[in-house]
Amino acid sequence: MCSGRTRNEKKKRQLRQRVSHLPGRTVVLFEDETYLVLFPPLRAGWAKRGETVSVVLCGANARRVVYGVISVATGRRFFLPCRRQRAAEFQEFLRLVRNRYRGWKIIMILDMDSSHTAQASQRLAAALDIELLWLPVRCPELNPMEGLWRMGKQQVCANRQYVDIDQQAKRFVDYLKALPSYEALVKSGVLSGNFWLWKK
Repeated sequence: MCSGRTRNEKKKRQLRQRVSHLPGRTVVLFEDETYLVLFPPLRAGWAKRGETVSVVLCGANARRVVYGVISVATGRRFFLPCRRQRAAEFQEFLRLVRNRYRGWKIIMILDMDSSHTAQASQRLAAALDIELLWLPVRCPELNPMEGLWRMGKQQVCANRQYVDIDQQAKRFVDYLKALPSYEALVKSGVLSGNFWLWKK
């Protein structure tokens, strides 16, 4: 649950009002990041009752961060795997997004991670004509990217040990890219009748 319910509800109303009065050729994107780790999340398995099961792992527990956005109108998605989550990587992702939406006004809704709020990141966003709108604090459930991350990890990462973290990151991104746009919108919750951005 969100803390400061009244404050967060006010913030959500402000975001709804902002996206309800947009000029033509404007795209509304939700942005988020997720971490992938080489040691797989174990979500299924079996063993004889009373017996101990050995889980074999190899290598160091390397990790990658994956940046992603989804358009709430079309389900179009872009991703960028990186080694770290810092302002420099976020700025690289901003440039990628701008390159994909040349000639469009971009509204990007995201959390207040320090890589997003860094002055250099905000200056670059303004220079690229990307308007950053902040989600209420500590409310990850408001970001539809969370649904895509969850599905991707379940289908690609869980119960599998990859040769290296880059192979895993590539398969994770490839899986999410290959989803039909309609399915991505459904799985992310955007097409739900309860999606908070569409509520009056």
